[in-house]
Amino acid sequence: MASWSEFAADEPQLANGIRLLMQQYGPGFGYLATVRADGGPRVHPVSPVITDDGLFCFVIDSPKRRDLERDGRYALHSFPPEESDDEAYVAGRARPVTDEATVARLALASRAAPHADWRLFEFTVDVAMLARHGHSGAGSGEGAGGPAVQVWLDPAGATPEAARVPRALPGRHARAA
Repeated sequence: MASWSEFAADEPQLANGIRLLMQQYGPGFGYLATVRADGGPRVHPVSPVITDDGLFCFVIDSPKRRDLERDGRYALHSFPPEESDDEAYVAGRARPVTDEATVARLALASRAAPHADWRLFEFTVDVAMLARHGHSGAGSGEGAGGPAVQVWLDPAGATPEAARVPRALPGRHARAA
């Protein structure tokens, strides 16, 4: 399980592309998938916080928070841009942040409501994917053309979920055009 900063150091352009899509509307905006107690998926809109230190999310007392506390597996998908079908995806494990200084610093920077019953989670990165579909949409950085997909797998050991990436993609990261 790599931290966001480890992933970004290994693949800075991919990390930047994902960050741009997640923050295309200002603060982060995406869909968080968690695992319900019965094993089924649960999807919620969230505002991920991406800093040089990590990928975080403030989660209020809710079914999604209970999911993360029980089973930290998550998938985070960007909200679709208006001008294209570009998409960003990150998956791994969520863990509660217990360092009070980190929580306070991120709460202040992110304007998290001070009296809300939220918990800060850090998301590790097992898999990261960025798909460009040939449009010049928000944060794409590319002009018209064919689709391009970049995939990164944590070199320290991909999870079984990460192994579902098509075998045609060589190594831990790949580009397909």
